[in-house]
Amino acid sequence: MLNHITLMGRLTRDPELRYTQSQTPVASFTLAVDRDYSSRDTGERQTDFIDCVAWRSTAEFASKYFQKGSMAVVSGRLQIRDWTDRDNNKRRSAEVVVDNLYFGESKRSRDEAQGGAAPARNASSGYGESRPAGGSTFAELDDGDGELPF
Repeated sequence: MLNHITLMGRLTRDPELRYTQSQTPVASFTLAVDRDYSSRDTGERQTDFIDCVAWRSTAEFASKYFQKGSMAVVSGRLQIRDWTDRDNNKRRSAEVVVDNLYFGESKRSRDEAQGGAAPARNASSGYGESRPAGGSTFAELDDGDGELPF
């Protein structure tokens, strides 16, 4: 049997990091995931809000590097959990148990979306002279495309 789910969406709140009695980290967060189609009536896309839970190092990673509005890609498994509310009624909840968590956008895109200016590239006059901000020693090579065999 197969139970695997992959989702991409934005966090609706900062991940909530807690610890079990045995000091195991667990983080919970909710992803807002747009549906692929638009409503016929309004023309707007509908959004699903999906609860996610991450354990151990994945929980600590989520808490450290993600916050409300971050685009995230999660993969894991769908889990249905039975519980009892305050009025002693039986309830069921669906949540994604996160195995892997990835950034859904670059840091530059995230900074620009939050209103901060991304670091500018150094100006250059030649193709191979530009360097990314941050002092990287890597540069693009100017091989010229005139000698390509295709």
